[in-house]
Amino acid sequence: MPTQMPTNPDVVVFRTYKEGDVIALFPGITEGVGLCLSYMHIGQHSAASYGMVLQETRLATEEEYAPLQQELEAIGYNLKIQRRRSV
Repeated sequence: MPTQMPTNPDVVVFRTYKEGDVIALFPGITEGVGLCLSYMHIGQHSAASYGMVLQETRLATEEEYAPLQQELEAIGYNLKIQRRRSV
C-alpha cells in the first residue's frame, strides 16, 4: 500500500463580494508584486491584489464558503482556513 507524503497546508482566506460571489485568497502563494493566488467558482485560478480584494469584500461565513472549500479540496488543496493572512 503506497504511503502518501504529508503536504503543507495551503493557507486560505475566504471573502465574499456584495453580490454574493466567494473568493479564496492564498496569501502565501505569490503571483507577482503585490499579488497572490486566488480561486473562484467562475474563472477559477487567477492573480489577485490581496489588499484590493479586502477593501471590496467582507469575511465569508462558513456557510458561504463551504461549496468553494469542497471544490478546492476535491482538486487537491490541503486547506488551512484563516480569517486574515498571518504577518
